[in-house]
Amino acid sequence: MYSHYIIYNVQYVFSFYYLQCKVCILILLFTMYSMYSHSIIYNELRKHSWSGIPREVRPITWRLLSGYLPVNMERRDLVLKRKRDEYFGFIEQYYHSRTDETYKDTYRQIHIDIPRTNPLIPLFQQPAVQEVFERILFIWAIRHPASGYVQGINDLVTPFFVVFLSEFVEEDVENFDVASLPLETQRNIEADSFWCMTKLLDGIQDNYTFAQPGIQNKVKALEELVSRIDEDIHNYFKRYEVEYLQFAFRWMNNLLMRELPLRCTIRLWDTYQAEQEGFSHFHLYVCAAFLIEWRKEILSMVDFQGLLMLLQNLPTIHWGNEEVGLLLAEAYRLKYMFADAPNHYKR
Repeated sequence: MYSHYIIYNVQYVFSFYYLQCKVCILILLFTMYSMYSHSIIYNELRKHSWSGIPREVRPITWRLLSGYLPVNMERRDLVLKRKRDEYFGFIEQYYHSRTDETYKDTYRQIHIDIPRTNPLIPLFQQPAVQEVFERILFIWAIRHPASGYVQGINDLVTPFFVVFLSEFVEEDVENFDVASLPLETQRNIEADSFWCMTKLLDGIQDNYTFAQPGIQNKVKALEELVSRIDEDIHNYFKRYEVEYLQFAFRWMNNLLMRELPLRCTIRLWDTYQAEQEGFSHFHLYVCAAFLIEWRKEILSMVDFQGLLMLLQNLPTIHWGNEEVGLLLAEAYRLKYMFADAPNHYKR
């Protein structure tokens, strides 16, 4: 009896048409989580997040889906305080070592990369924000010596930071002065961004270990998949000697963040966090669907240079939720067709 009630109410929460009041959404969400089966709620939350999460509830939903925030409401405040304190304990313990001989090269590379992160968005050019990113990335690198800091990881902080910032900002986040927020709020956003990025990277860390074997394998898998789903494109690349690594390495390394506007990345990550192994497995099918999306443009190119320039500068600047939704639907279709089929990459 309760399960039907829960399913109905989760659908209600995630309707843009029936419930748009932020306070009502959050109160209902919290009430449901405290009253009913946590596993039922979590599964329904994942299911209804797949098609996109309303802005008002995206911060709490991302914390839940990433595994950072416990589903049990009674433990949330305690866990958040403990994890936030733990992060700033790492800052006190490790951050001073950024100038040590052992770590100075790591810090220097982070310091160089941060201003290049979304350079056209004013938010990320603020000194206070760049310092936050430096701390997050340096602490992550220190705590993950198997990979350390690798270029591309800097991009992965930005969606979490923007989403958690939006919890306190109703205006245009991309132009908001972060320093105007209370210090405690700034610290909470920083700590939550660190932990959720860490959860993400735990699932794809072989992308960033020595020689980046995870990415190499995913690019190879993409090539094999495309050879099955669109032989014309695959043969066209062969004809003009275009290697998949020349464009798809970045797609895997940055999770398509360099190919899409930030708003589209955030929508994409709604689904990745709702999908089982979204970042590590489903992303492959999204990349395949993304490539096929540009089939007409690809087949109109007449030389190597034109092909590579197109693939490295795909015109997505005007994309929005509709385009991302169609991309995800096609990726899901490809996954359904190929993921569980025996030897699906082989002819």
